[in-house]
Amino acid sequence: MTDRDAIERFLEMMAAQAGAAANTLAAYRRDLTLASDVLAGALARADADALARLADEWRDLSRATVARKAAALRRFFGFLLDEGDRADDPSRALPRPGTRRALPRTLGHADVDRLFAAVAARLARDPPIATDLRLAALIELLYGSGLRASELVSLPRNAVHPDRPFLILKGKGGRERLVPLSDRARAAVAAWRAHVPAAAGYLFPSGGTHISRVRLFQLVRGIAAEAGIPPDRISPHVLRHAFATHLLEGGADLRALQTMLGHADIATTEIYTHVDRRRLVDLVNERHPLERTLAEARVDASVSGT
Repeated sequence: MTDRDAIERFLEMMAAQAGAAANTLAAYRRDLTLASDVLAGALARADADALARLADEWRDLSRATVARKAAALRRFFGFLLDEGDRADDPSRALPRPGTRRALPRTLGHADVDRLFAAVAARLARDPPIATDLRLAALIELLYGSGLRASELVSLPRNAVHPDRPFLILKGKGGRERLVPLSDRARAAVAAWRAHVPAAAGYLFPSGGTHISRVRLFQLVRGIAAEAGIPPDRISPHVLRHAFATHLLEGGADLRALQTMLGHADIATTEIYTHVDRRRLVDLVNERHPLERTLAEARVDASVSGT
């Protein structure tokens, strides 16, 4: 069994059984191939000592990179064990550096208000300019539905129906999910779509395809500058995170949010949607049954004079 054969079989399993996306498969291929090169093509047969040498090669890499590489190898060796290609799993020798995922940047409610005020100022032109209608539709969908940049720019022309408050997307790993649409977003899309040729395949066409993620990034930063928001504080992904954060702050259920964002793992949603600690403390103090019992006891005590 060569490393190349083992890696290809592993990637086939990840695609077929785990539904791994193309980018995920490419990352696994890269990490496994590099590890195989370091071990002179003997990765699939590596023992604990060989993996220790491999880990030594990673000593100058960041903790996040080491954690990613080690996770890829652990899954690879688990696959070989399950397939009967190995009788043991040497991956315990791999480092576990641990890595904390930084909380993504977000925008406050005041920032979002300024952003939409800048969009409204553009739309106030008479007559409105088509590119401003496109911008309004893009911003409404980013913040109002939490779409990924790649999902947004590649929306089909008729993906948003005027009488349907949701759309169905196929996201990472080919998983479908239902995405809610606000009345504002549907109205903005309808106004823009009137300027999109009926023969166009995409809602936001450009040339023979759709606008790029880079162009979307530029458009978002441009309107943010008009709103007085520093360019380094905003991006399409920041607006997606603001959507999630503000929904959670408003009382949205974490599982529902996981579905809307298209996260396969609830842990991703928990990291992605941080909530102000003080609000959580206040929530416990106000809503916890024990707190209510203690409050009632204090009232009874004051009434009885004890």
